[in-house]
Amino acid sequence: MARRRGKSRRKTGRAGTKLLPILLLVALAVAGAAAWLVLTPYGPSTETFVDLNPGSSTLTIGRALEQAGIVRSQYAFDLLRLFRRGTLRAGEYRFDRPAPVVEVYARIARGDIYTRALTVPEGSNIFDIANRVEQSGFGSQQDFLNAAVNQISLISDIDPGARSLEGYLFPDTYRFARNVKPEQIVGAMVKRFRAVAAQLGLKDNFHQVVTVASLVERETAVDAERPLVASVFVNRLQKGMPLSTDPSVIYGLELEGLWRGTIYQSDLKRDTAYNTYIHAGLPPGPIANPGIPSLRAAMHPANTDYLYFVAAGANAQGQSVFAVTLDEHNREVASYRRALKKTGGK
Repeated sequence: MARRRGKSRRKTGRAGTKLLPILLLVALAVAGAAAWLVLTPYGPSTETFVDLNPGSSTLTIGRALEQAGIVRSQYAFDLLRLFRRGTLRAGEYRFDRPAPVVEVYARIARGDIYTRALTVPEGSNIFDIANRVEQSGFGSQQDFLNAAVNQISLISDIDPGARSLEGYLFPDTYRFARNVKPEQIVGAMVKRFRAVAAQLGLKDNFHQVVTVASLVERETAVDAERPLVASVFVNRLQKGMPLSTDPSVIYGLELEGLWRGTIYQSDLKRDTAYNTYIHAGLPPGPIANPGIPSLRAAMHPANTDYLYFVAAGANAQGQSVFAVTLDEHNREVASYRRALKKTGGK
């Protein structure tokens, strides 16, 4: 009996020895298949977008990637998830070439969402920005203009009388997803304005500072002249003199859809709320969105007696010329016209 038991054990041992290589081969085959699924590049050769909603499960994300042709199998993505932790971030992703699942997973884990740039130059008004929004593919001009008017609650604490977000849409380069809403765009721009205002120490009197800064922004592009231009506006306000600035007249015409691309003498007589030749004091609000140098100039204008200037944009020498009296100013204007004629201007 003892010998028989020994033979049985030897047979069992031989069977186990034969099974082990088979199991190893199966394991290697499975591992190889998994590695092939995870490491072999796969995906589109043309631009393809996948939008992953907030709160999506790993299974949902994997399925969306497979349906879009980004990964060969959602199970490869699920398998990778078993070994890698971390948060998978929602958003729109752009794929334009074959890539291994490990790369796709890494992009989603780090939130490499697809965005487009929206660049807003200093001195842009809401009409300029609306045009750039549409050109950049972020929606229609009208939708943006509606948001710029309807979202004034964003600044109601700092400028309760504001008619729109004009002046508070800080000029900068922003990056947004393709499906961003106009409300989100203006929200980001106002948030940036608040950050800059805090940086500059602007805590009160927002309406006057931003309005004056917007006038300065549209009158000169020379940083060194901005405090001088601001001083002219402040001095005229203190004396109750009309500001007599063309950019504000143009803005009033834009609001009424009457701007013809060139300012005419008849425009200077048209009675709009922004006609600073007719109405003394500040216009109802900012006429553009100023940058930091103009905001700083409006907060700290130069200490001068200047009441007049020939703007840099109109001067043949490319710089503003300032004057205390109207006679001085008229002489500067005549000098400018003579210089302009010599260069072939009208």
